[in-house]
Amino acid sequence: MLTFAHQAHAPSYYAATAVPWEPGAVLQGNVECDVCVVGGGLAGVSTALNLAEQGLSVVLLEGSQIGFGASGRNGGQVIAGFACDMDTLRKQLGDDGARRMWRMSLEAVEIIEQRVRQHDIACDWTRGFCNAAVKPAHFQDLLNWQREAQDFYGYEHYQLWNREQLAALLASDRYQGGLYDPLAGHIHPLNYLLGLARAARAAGVAIYERTPVLDYVEGEAPLVRTEAGSVRCRQLVLACNAYVGALSGKLEDRIMPVGTYVIATEPLGEDRAQGLIANNMAVCDTNFVLDYYRLSSDHRMLFGGKVSYSGREPANLAHSMRQDMLRVFPQLADAKVEYAWGGFCDITMNRAPDFGRLAANVYYAQGFSGHGVAVTGLAGKVIAEAIAGDDSRLAMFERLRHRKFPGGKLLRTPALVLGMAWYRLQDHL
Repeated sequence: MLTFAHQAHAPSYYAATAVPWEPGAVLQGNVECDVCVVGGGLAGVSTALNLAEQGLSVVLLEGSQIGFGASGRNGGQVIAGFACDMDTLRKQLGDDGARRMWRMSLEAVEIIEQRVRQHDIACDWTRGFCNAAVKPAHFQDLLNWQREAQDFYGYEHYQLWNREQLAALLASDRYQGGLYDPLAGHIHPLNYLLGLARAARAAGVAIYERTPVLDYVEGEAPLVRTEAGSVRCRQLVLACNAYVGALSGKLEDRIMPVGTYVIATEPLGEDRAQGLIANNMAVCDTNFVLDYYRLSSDHRMLFGGKVSYSGREPANLAHSMRQDMLRVFPQLADAKVEYAWGGFCDITMNRAPDFGRLAANVYYAQGFSGHGVAVTGLAGKVIAEAIAGDDSRLAMFERLRHRKFPGGKLLRTPALVLGMAWYRLQDHL
Protein backbone atom coordinates (compact mmCIF):
# COMPACT_ATOMS: atom_id res chain seq x y z
CA MET A 1 0.00 0.00 0.00
CA LEU A 2 1.30 3.44 -0.89
CA THR A 3 0.82 6.12 1.72
CA PHE A 4 0.84 9.90 1.76
CA ALA A 5 4.21 10.15 3.49
CA HIS A 6 4.75 13.58 1.93
CA GLN A 7 1.73 15.82 1.75
CA ALA A 8 3.36 18.36 -0.58
CA HIS A 9 3.45 17.91 -4.33
CA ALA A 10 6.52 16.25 -5.81
CA PRO A 11 9.28 18.81 -6.58
CA SER A 12 8.32 18.85 -10.24
CA TYR A 13 8.28 21.38 -13.03
CA TYR A 14 4.51 21.07 -12.95
CA ALA A 15 4.23 21.99 -9.28
CA ALA A 16 6.58 24.93 -9.81
CA THR A 17 4.43 26.28 -12.68
CA ALA A 18 0.98 25.36 -11.34
CA VAL A 19 -1.84 27.90 -11.51
CA PRO A 20 -2.76 28.89 -7.92
CA TRP A 21 -5.39 26.66 -6.31
CA GLU A 22 -7.43 27.32 -3.18
CA PRO A 23 -7.15 24.04 -1.22
CA GLY A 24 -10.23 22.28 0.01
CA ALA A 25 -10.88 22.07 3.73
CA VAL A 26 -10.32 18.95 5.84
CA LEU A 27 -13.61 17.13 6.36
CA GLN A 28 -14.85 17.73 9.90
CA GLY A 29 -18.09 16.08 10.96
CA ASN A 30 -20.71 14.11 9.05
CA VAL A 31 -22.14 15.03 5.65
CA GLU A 32 -24.56 13.48 3.18
CA CYS A 33 -24.66 13.53 -0.61
CA ASP A 34 -25.85 11.66 -3.66
CA VAL A 35 -22.36 10.48 -4.65
CA CYS A 36 -19.07 10.34 -2.77
CA VAL A 37 -15.92 10.15 -4.91
CA VAL A 38 -12.68 9.00 -3.27
CA GLY A 39 -9.57 10.28 -5.02
CA GLY A 40 -8.56 13.72 -6.24
CA GLY A 41 -6.71 12.75 -9.40
CA LEU A 42 -7.91 13.01 -12.98
CA ALA A 43 -10.24 10.02 -12.68
CA GLY A 44 -11.90 11.20 -9.48
CA VAL A 45 -12.23 14.85 -10.44
CA SER A 46 -13.51 13.95 -13.92
CA THR A 47 -16.12 11.67 -12.38
CA ALA A 48 -17.18 14.32 -9.86
CA LEU A 49 -17.51 16.99 -12.55
CA ASN A 50 -19.63 14.77 -14.80
CA LEU A 51 -21.90 13.85 -11.89
CA ALA A 52 -22.33 17.46 -10.78
CA GLU A 53 -23.29 18.39 -14.34
CA GLN A 54 -26.13 15.87 -13.99
CA GLY A 55 -27.43 17.84 -11.01
CA LEU A 56 -26.26 15.38 -8.33
CA SER A 57 -24.78 16.47 -5.02
CA VAL A 58 -21.17 15.27 -4.92
CA VAL A 59 -18.50 15.10 -2.22
CA LEU A 60 -14.90 14.43 -3.28
CA LEU A 61 -12.37 13.22 -0.71
CA GLU A 62 -8.63 13.47 -1.38
CA GLY A 63 -6.13 12.09 1.13
CA SER A 64 -3.44 14.60 0.24
CA GLN A 65 -3.75 17.37 -2.37
CA ILE A 66 -5.56 17.51 -5.70
CA GLY A 67 -3.08 16.06 -8.18
CA PHE A 68 -0.73 14.62 -5.53
CA GLY A 69 -0.32 11.32 -7.36
CA ALA A 70 0.30 10.36 -10.97
CA SER A 71 -2.23 12.88 -12.29
CA GLY A 72 0.04 15.75 -11.26
CA ARG A 73 3.40 14.16 -12.09
CA ASN A 74 3.08 12.31 -15.39
CA GLY A 75 4.62 12.97 -18.79
CA GLY A 76 1.59 14.88 -20.02
CA GLN A 77 1.15 12.73 -23.14
CA VAL A 78 -2.38 12.45 -24.50
CA ILE A 79 -2.56 9.33 -26.66
CA ALA A 80 -5.36 7.47 -28.44
CA GLY A 81 -5.84 3.82 -27.60
CA PHE A 82 -5.05 2.04 -24.35
CA ALA A 83 -1.87 0.75 -22.75
CA CYS A 84 -2.63 -2.75 -23.98
CA ASP A 85 -2.61 -3.72 -27.64
CA MET A 86 -5.99 -3.49 -29.31
CA ASP A 87 -5.67 -7.23 -30.01
CA THR A 88 -5.96 -7.83 -26.27
CA LEU A 89 -9.35 -6.14 -26.31
CA ARG A 90 -10.38 -7.73 -29.60
CA LYS A 91 -9.78 -11.25 -28.27
CA GLN A 92 -12.04 -10.63 -25.30
CA LEU A 93 -14.70 -8.35 -26.78
CA GLY A 94 -14.84 -9.43 -30.40
CA ASP A 95 -14.58 -7.25 -33.49
CA ASP A 96 -17.49 -4.94 -32.72
CA GLY A 97 -16.44 -4.55 -29.10
CA ALA A 98 -12.87 -3.68 -30.08
CA ARG A 99 -14.08 -1.09 -32.57
CA ARG A 100 -16.31 0.43 -29.93
CA MET A 101 -13.41 0.59 -27.45
CA TRP A 102 -11.19 2.26 -30.05
CA ARG A 103 -13.84 4.91 -30.69
CA MET A 104 -14.07 5.52 -26.94
CA SER A 105 -10.30 6.04 -26.78
CA LEU A 106 -10.59 8.69 -29.50
CA GLU A 107 -13.41 10.26 -27.52
CA ALA A 108 -11.08 10.39 -24.51
CA VAL A 109 -8.71 12.66 -26.44
CA GLU A 110 -11.56 14.88 -27.57
CA ILE A 111 -12.86 15.15 -23.99
CA ILE A 112 -9.66 17.04 -23.20
CA GLU A 113 -10.18 19.39 -26.13
CA GLN A 114 -13.78 19.97 -25.06
CA ARG A 115 -12.96 20.55 -21.38
CA VAL A 116 -10.10 22.93 -22.15
CA ARG A 117 -12.38 25.03 -24.34
CA GLN A 118 -15.46 24.81 -22.11
CA HIS A 119 -13.64 25.86 -18.94
CA ASP A 120 -10.88 27.98 -20.49
CA ILE A 121 -8.16 25.87 -18.84
CA ALA A 122 -4.63 27.24 -19.30
CA CYS A 123 -2.71 23.98 -19.61
CA ASP A 124 -0.70 24.25 -22.85
CA TRP A 125 -2.87 21.70 -24.72
CA THR A 126 -1.01 20.93 -27.96
CA ARG A 127 -1.86 18.48 -30.73
CA GLY A 128 0.69 16.05 -32.20
CA PHE A 129 2.23 12.77 -31.01
CA CYS A 130 4.78 10.41 -32.55
CA ASN A 131 5.62 6.81 -31.71
CA ALA A 132 9.30 6.50 -32.70
CA ALA A 133 10.70 3.12 -33.75
CA VAL A 134 14.03 2.18 -32.17
CA LYS A 135 14.55 -0.98 -34.26
CA PRO A 136 13.66 -1.98 -37.85
CA ALA A 137 11.26 -4.60 -36.48
CA HIS A 138 9.53 -1.88 -34.48
CA PHE A 139 9.08 0.19 -37.63
CA GLN A 140 7.42 -2.79 -39.32
CA ASP A 141 5.12 -3.10 -36.31
CA LEU A 142 4.13 0.55 -36.71
CA LEU A 143 3.42 0.01 -40.40
CA ASN A 144 1.26 -3.00 -39.56
CA TRP A 145 -0.66 -1.03 -36.95
CA GLN A 146 -1.24 1.90 -39.33
CA ARG A 147 -2.78 -0.50 -41.84
CA GLU A 148 -4.91 -2.22 -39.19
CA ALA A 149 -6.03 1.11 -37.75
CA GLN A 150 -7.17 2.25 -41.18
CA ASP A 151 -8.63 -0.99 -42.52
CA PHE A 152 -10.24 -2.41 -39.37
CA TYR A 153 -10.84 0.59 -37.11
CA GLY A 154 -11.41 3.21 -39.81
CA TYR A 155 -8.75 5.56 -38.41
CA GLU A 156 -7.13 7.43 -41.30
CA HIS A 157 -5.18 10.13 -39.49
CA TYR A 158 -1.90 8.28 -38.88
CA GLN A 159 1.12 9.32 -40.91
CA LEU A 160 4.00 6.86 -41.26
CA TRP A 161 7.36 8.62 -41.49
CA ASN A 162 10.57 6.93 -42.61
CA ARG A 163 13.91 7.68 -41.02
CA GLU A 164 14.57 10.77 -43.12
CA GLN A 165 11.07 12.19 -42.68
CA LEU A 166 11.26 11.81 -38.91
CA ALA A 167 14.77 13.24 -38.75
CA ALA A 168 13.52 16.40 -40.49
CA LEU A 169 11.36 17.10 -37.43
CA LEU A 170 13.15 15.28 -34.60
CA ALA A 171 16.86 15.97 -34.13
CA SER A 172 17.94 12.49 -33.08
CA ASP A 173 19.55 9.72 -35.08
CA ARG A 174 18.25 7.03 -32.71
CA TYR A 175 15.15 6.08 -34.67
CA GLN A 176 14.19 4.10 -37.76
CA GLY A 177 11.08 6.17 -38.37
CA GLY A 178 7.83 6.92 -36.62
CA LEU A 179 4.04 6.87 -36.65
CA TYR A 180 2.55 10.34 -36.20
CA ASP A 181 -0.94 11.07 -34.89
CA PRO A 182 -1.98 14.70 -35.44
CA LEU A 183 -4.99 14.43 -33.12
CA ALA A 184 -3.14 13.13 -30.03
CA GLY A 185 -0.82 15.50 -28.17
CA HIS A 186 0.44 16.75 -24.83
CA ILE A 187 -0.58 18.90 -21.91
CA HIS A 188 0.50 20.38 -18.56
CA PRO A 189 -1.30 17.66 -16.58
CA LEU A 190 -1.42 19.38 -13.18
CA ASN A 191 -2.82 22.61 -14.58
CA TYR A 192 -5.38 20.63 -16.57
CA LEU A 193 -6.45 18.77 -13.43
CA LEU A 194 -6.64 21.95 -11.37
CA GLY A 195 -8.77 23.48 -14.12
CA LEU A 196 -11.14 20.51 -13.93
CA ALA A 197 -11.22 20.81 -10.14
CA ARG A 198 -12.17 24.51 -10.39
CA ALA A 199 -14.94 23.58 -12.80
CA ALA A 200 -16.13 20.82 -10.46
CA ARG A 201 -16.16 23.20 -7.51
CA ALA A 202 -18.07 25.79 -9.55
CA ALA A 203 -20.59 23.06 -10.46
CA GLY A 204 -21.20 22.40 -6.77
CA VAL A 205 -18.78 19.60 -5.87
CA ALA A 206 -17.64 19.81 -2.24
CA ILE A 207 -13.88 19.09 -2.37
CA TYR A 208 -12.12 18.03 0.82
CA GLU A 209 -8.33 17.67 0.83
CA ARG A 210 -5.94 16.19 3.40
CA THR A 211 -8.81 13.82 4.25
CA PRO A 212 -7.69 10.18 3.93
CA VAL A 213 -10.47 7.62 3.87
CA LEU A 214 -10.10 4.98 6.60
CA ASP A 215 -12.72 2.56 5.31
CA TYR A 216 -16.26 2.33 4.01
CA VAL A 217 -19.32 0.24 4.73
CA GLU A 218 -21.39 -1.04 1.84
CA GLY A 219 -25.16 -0.97 1.91
CA GLU A 220 -28.18 0.82 0.54
CA ALA A 221 -26.51 4.05 1.63
CA PRO A 222 -22.71 3.48 1.84
CA LEU A 223 -20.89 5.12 4.74
CA VAL A 224 -17.38 6.46 4.09
CA ARG A 225 -15.32 7.09 7.23
CA THR A 226 -12.44 9.52 7.57
CA GLU A 227 -10.26 10.57 10.49
CA ALA A 228 -12.56 13.38 11.61
CA GLY A 229 -15.85 12.72 9.88
CA SER A 230 -17.92 10.62 7.52
CA VAL A 231 -19.91 10.80 4.30
CA ARG A 232 -23.24 9.04 3.87
CA CYS A 233 -24.07 8.64 0.17
CA ARG A 234 -26.33 6.80 -2.23
CA GLN A 235 -23.49 5.96 -4.63
CA LEU A 236 -19.75 5.58 -4.04
CA VAL A 237 -16.90 5.85 -6.54
CA LEU A 238 -13.36 4.66 -5.73
CA ALA A 239 -10.81 6.43 -7.94
CA CYS A 240 -7.70 5.79 -5.85
CA ASN A 241 -5.61 3.89 -8.41
CA ALA A 242 -2.10 3.18 -7.06
CA TYR A 243 -3.13 4.46 -3.63
CA VAL A 244 -6.17 2.20 -3.08
CA GLY A 245 -4.30 0.02 -0.57
CA ALA A 246 -6.35 -1.66 2.14
CA LEU A 247 -9.45 0.33 1.19
CA SER A 248 -10.21 -2.56 -1.19
CA GLY A 249 -8.08 -5.67 -1.17
CA LYS A 250 -9.84 -6.93 -4.29
CA LEU A 251 -8.81 -3.85 -6.25
CA GLU A 252 -5.31 -3.70 -4.76
CA ASP A 253 -4.59 -7.28 -5.83
CA ARG A 254 -5.36 -6.46 -9.48
CA ILE A 255 -2.97 -3.53 -9.85
CA MET A 256 0.73 -2.95 -9.30
CA PRO A 257 2.27 0.45 -8.48
CA VAL A 258 5.04 1.17 -10.97
CA GLY A 259 7.53 4.00 -10.64
CA THR A 260 8.29 6.30 -13.56
CA TYR A 261 10.48 9.40 -13.62
CA VAL A 262 10.88 12.73 -15.39
CA ILE A 263 13.44 15.52 -15.64
CA ALA A 264 13.09 19.06 -16.94
CA THR A 265 16.02 20.99 -18.30
CA GLU A 266 16.60 24.67 -17.94
CA PRO A 267 14.84 26.81 -20.59
CA LEU A 268 16.61 26.20 -23.89
CA GLY A 269 15.25 29.18 -25.78
CA GLU A 270 12.68 28.96 -28.53
CA ASP A 271 15.09 28.47 -31.43
CA ARG A 272 17.09 25.71 -29.77
CA ALA A 273 13.96 23.92 -28.58
CA GLN A 274 12.41 24.01 -32.05
CA GLY A 275 15.68 22.66 -33.39
CA LEU A 276 15.08 19.53 -31.32
CA ILE A 277 11.37 18.97 -32.07
CA ALA A 278 10.41 21.22 -34.94
CA ASN A 279 6.66 20.62 -34.80
CA ASN A 280 6.38 20.56 -30.96
CA MET A 281 4.96 17.02 -30.88
CA ALA A 282 5.17 14.62 -27.96
CA VAL A 283 7.34 11.56 -28.57
CA CYS A 284 7.41 8.07 -27.12
CA ASP A 285 9.70 5.30 -28.31
CA THR A 286 8.78 1.67 -28.98
CA ASN A 287 10.95 -0.08 -26.38
CA PHE A 288 9.26 -1.99 -23.57
CA VAL A 289 11.15 0.17 -21.06
CA LEU A 290 10.44 3.28 -23.02
CA ASP A 291 11.52 6.92 -23.17
CA TYR A 292 8.90 9.64 -23.53
CA TYR A 293 9.52 13.34 -23.96
CA ARG A 294 8.25 16.67 -25.19
CA LEU A 295 8.90 20.40 -24.95
CA SER A 296 7.30 22.64 -22.35
CA SER A 297 5.65 25.93 -23.19
CA ASP A 298 8.72 27.75 -21.86
CA HIS A 299 11.01 25.68 -24.14
CA ARG A 300 12.43 23.11 -21.72
CA MET A 301 12.97 19.48 -22.57
CA LEU A 302 10.76 17.28 -20.37
CA PHE A 303 12.22 13.78 -20.58
CA GLY A 304 10.74 10.72 -18.86
CA GLY A 305 11.28 7.01 -18.52
CA LYS A 306 13.16 4.56 -16.27
CA VAL A 307 10.14 2.46 -15.34
CA SER A 308 10.77 0.75 -11.98
CA TYR A 309 8.84 -2.16 -10.50
CA SER A 310 10.91 -2.24 -7.31
CA GLY A 311 9.35 0.85 -5.74
CA ARG A 312 12.81 2.37 -5.29
CA GLU A 313 13.80 5.61 -6.99
CA PRO A 314 16.94 5.26 -9.13
CA ALA A 315 20.10 6.44 -7.41
CA ASN A 316 21.07 9.99 -8.34
CA LEU A 317 17.87 10.41 -10.31
CA ALA A 318 18.71 13.65 -12.13
CA HIS A 319 22.06 12.32 -13.36
CA SER A 320 20.64 8.94 -14.32
CA MET A 321 17.75 10.43 -16.29
CA ARG A 322 20.08 12.97 -17.90
CA GLN A 323 22.19 10.10 -19.29
CA ASP A 324 19.08 8.64 -20.88
CA MET A 325 18.23 12.02 -22.39
CA LEU A 326 21.73 12.39 -23.84
CA ARG A 327 21.40 9.00 -25.52
CA VAL A 328 18.59 10.57 -27.54
CA PHE A 329 19.82 14.17 -27.68
CA PRO A 330 23.61 14.28 -27.20
CA GLN A 331 23.47 17.94 -28.27
CA LEU A 332 21.95 18.74 -24.85
CA ALA A 333 25.19 17.91 -23.02
CA ASP A 334 25.49 21.50 -21.83
CA ALA A 335 21.87 21.82 -20.69
CA LYS A 336 21.33 21.87 -16.94
CA VAL A 337 18.63 19.76 -15.32
CA GLU A 338 16.52 21.96 -13.06
CA TYR A 339 13.82 19.49 -11.94
CA ALA A 340 13.81 15.74 -11.34
CA TRP A 341 10.87 13.83 -9.90
CA GLY A 342 9.01 10.56 -9.99
CA GLY A 343 5.83 8.87 -8.92
CA PHE A 344 3.68 5.79 -9.26
CA CYS A 345 1.11 4.80 -11.83
CA ASP A 346 -0.99 1.66 -11.53
CA ILE A 347 -0.78 -1.14 -14.07
CA THR A 348 -2.92 -4.22 -14.59
CA MET A 349 -1.61 -7.64 -15.60
CA ASN A 350 -2.80 -7.25 -19.20
CA ARG A 351 -2.41 -3.43 -19.22
CA ALA A 352 -6.12 -3.05 -20.04
CA PRO A 353 -8.12 -0.51 -17.99
CA ASP A 354 -10.11 -1.93 -15.08
CA PHE A 355 -13.44 -0.15 -14.54
CA GLY A 356 -16.48 -1.67 -12.88
CA ARG A 357 -18.58 -2.20 -9.78
CA LEU A 358 -17.81 -3.83 -6.44
CA ALA A 359 -21.49 -3.63 -5.51
CA ALA A 360 -24.61 -2.26 -7.16
CA ASN A 361 -23.80 1.24 -5.88
CA VAL A 362 -20.01 1.05 -5.47
CA TYR A 363 -18.07 1.90 -8.64
CA TYR A 364 -14.34 2.04 -9.36
CA ALA A 365 -11.84 3.01 -12.05
CA GLN A 366 -8.18 1.99 -12.05
CA GLY A 367 -5.46 0.34 -14.11
CA PHE A 368 -4.77 3.16 -16.58
CA SER A 369 -1.27 1.68 -17.01
CA GLY A 370 0.41 4.87 -18.19
CA HIS A 371 -2.40 6.08 -20.50
CA GLY A 372 -4.34 7.89 -17.84
CA VAL A 373 -4.14 11.50 -19.00
CA ALA A 374 -6.80 10.85 -21.63
CA VAL A 375 -8.53 7.67 -20.45
CA THR A 376 -9.35 9.07 -17.00
CA GLY A 377 -11.70 11.58 -18.61
CA LEU A 378 -13.46 8.74 -20.38
CA ALA A 379 -13.68 6.80 -17.11
CA GLY A 380 -15.35 9.72 -15.37
CA LYS A 381 -17.89 10.07 -18.16
CA VAL A 382 -18.66 6.33 -18.37
CA ILE A 383 -19.14 5.95 -14.61
CA ALA A 384 -21.36 9.04 -14.48
CA GLU A 385 -23.45 7.58 -17.29
CA ALA A 386 -23.87 4.35 -15.34
CA ILE A 387 -24.91 6.17 -12.18
CA ALA A 388 -27.46 8.09 -14.27
CA GLY A 389 -28.93 4.79 -15.47
CA ASP A 390 -27.10 3.92 -18.71
CA ASP A 391 -24.41 1.35 -17.90
CA SER A 392 -23.95 0.06 -21.45
CA ARG A 393 -20.47 1.49 -21.83
CA LEU A 394 -19.35 0.52 -18.33
CA ALA A 395 -20.57 -3.01 -19.07
CA MET A 396 -18.09 -3.16 -21.96
CA PHE A 397 -15.21 -2.57 -19.57
CA GLU A 398 -16.64 -5.05 -17.09
CA ARG A 399 -16.41 -7.77 -19.72
CA LEU A 400 -12.60 -7.47 -19.65
CA ARG A 401 -11.02 -10.19 -17.53
CA HIS A 402 -8.47 -9.07 -14.95
CA ARG A 403 -6.25 -11.35 -12.87
CA LYS A 404 -4.42 -10.85 -9.62
CA PHE A 405 -0.68 -10.31 -9.84
CA PRO A 406 1.08 -13.59 -8.98
CA GLY A 407 3.08 -14.03 -5.81
CA GLY A 408 0.91 -12.10 -3.42
CA LYS A 409 2.14 -8.98 -1.65
CA LEU A 410 5.50 -10.52 -0.70
CA LEU A 411 6.63 -12.07 -3.98
CA ARG A 412 4.96 -10.14 -6.78
CA THR A 413 7.44 -7.26 -6.69
CA PRO A 414 10.59 -9.45 -6.94
CA ALA A 415 8.94 -11.45 -9.73
CA LEU A 416 8.14 -8.33 -11.72
CA VAL A 417 11.63 -6.92 -11.15
CA LEU A 418 13.08 -10.07 -12.69
CA GLY A 419 10.64 -9.85 -15.58
CA MET A 420 11.55 -6.23 -16.19
CA ALA A 421 15.24 -7.14 -16.27
CA TRP A 422 14.49 -9.57 -19.10
CA TYR A 423 12.60 -6.92 -21.07
CA ARG A 424 15.41 -4.40 -20.54
CA LEU A 425 17.79 -6.97 -22.01
CA GLN A 426 15.53 -7.38 -25.05
CA ASP A 427 15.47 -3.61 -25.56
CA HIS A 428 19.27 -3.57 -25.74
CA LEU A 429 19.62 -6.50 -28.14
